[in-house]
Order: sequence, then structure tokens, then C-alpha cells
Amino acid sequence: MSALQSPNPAPTSMVIEGVTPYLRLPDAAAASAFYQQAFGAREVARIPADDGKRLLHCHLLVNDGVLFLNDAFPEYGYPLEPYQGFTLHLQVPEPRVWWARALDAGCTVEMEMRKEFWGDLFGRVRDPYGVLWSIGGPVPAETA
Repeated sequence: MSALQSPNPAPTSMVIEGVTPYLRLPDAAAASAFYQQAFGAREVARIPADDGKRLLHCHLLVNDGVLFLNDAFPEYGYPLEPYQGFTLHLQVPEPRVWWARALDAGCTVEMEMRKEFWGDLFGRVRDPYGVLWSIGGPVPAETA
């Protein structure tokens, strides 16, 4: 069995609609744990590679949205590549709570959270894997 085959295939009945980001990371299992801590993700499923170290697939729910992860497999043509040109956005009811949790987990500030011209609080952070996230949501009534 090659590293890209799995003894535990994904359920065939799972239907996911819309656009789903799929991140290739240096340690998908650690990233899953990090995203659970930083963004309240919930791991739905994982499929390990036969090397026992990497993941072929990891399915997360983040703020009710789907995020897929896997490890790099350069020996099969799937190397790590730098992230650029996209942002994963979280629109949430309590953006300051999400912001604080992301920073406490280890994200770094790319753009401080502030009230923007469209009326929401908005800021950007970068996770330890180089992925840029934005967090936005309503300004609390007491500070509006």
C-alpha cells in the first residue's frame, strides 16, 4: 500500500457543497490541534498515511465551515509551497473573542482589529503555518 492509499477511506456518503479550502501543511495533525485551539475548529475525520506520521486527509469544521488539511507528499508531487494570495475569513458574532483566542494560541497580528468603514470590527492574523486569516464581525453595542 502506498502512502497515498489508506486503510481507512473517507466515507463515500459525505457530500460537501460550495468551495472548500484544502491546505497542504508540514504537519497536518499538529495544524488540526492548533486550529482547534486557535479557531474553535472541530475535527470531523482524519485519514492517516501508511507511514504513521502524516495525514492523507483531515476534515475540520471551523465556524460551521469546512476546512480540509493534509501533509505534503513531495515524493508523489505534492511538495510544500508558500502561502500567498488568499485569506481565510471568519465572520463571527463576537470578533474580539475569536481574535483573543487566535492570539493566545500563537497567531501573529498582520493588521490590528479595528472598526472599518463598512461598520464591522476587522483584523488579520497569520498562523504558525503561514496562512493568513481575517476575523470580522459586529461592533459591540457598548462601543458602537
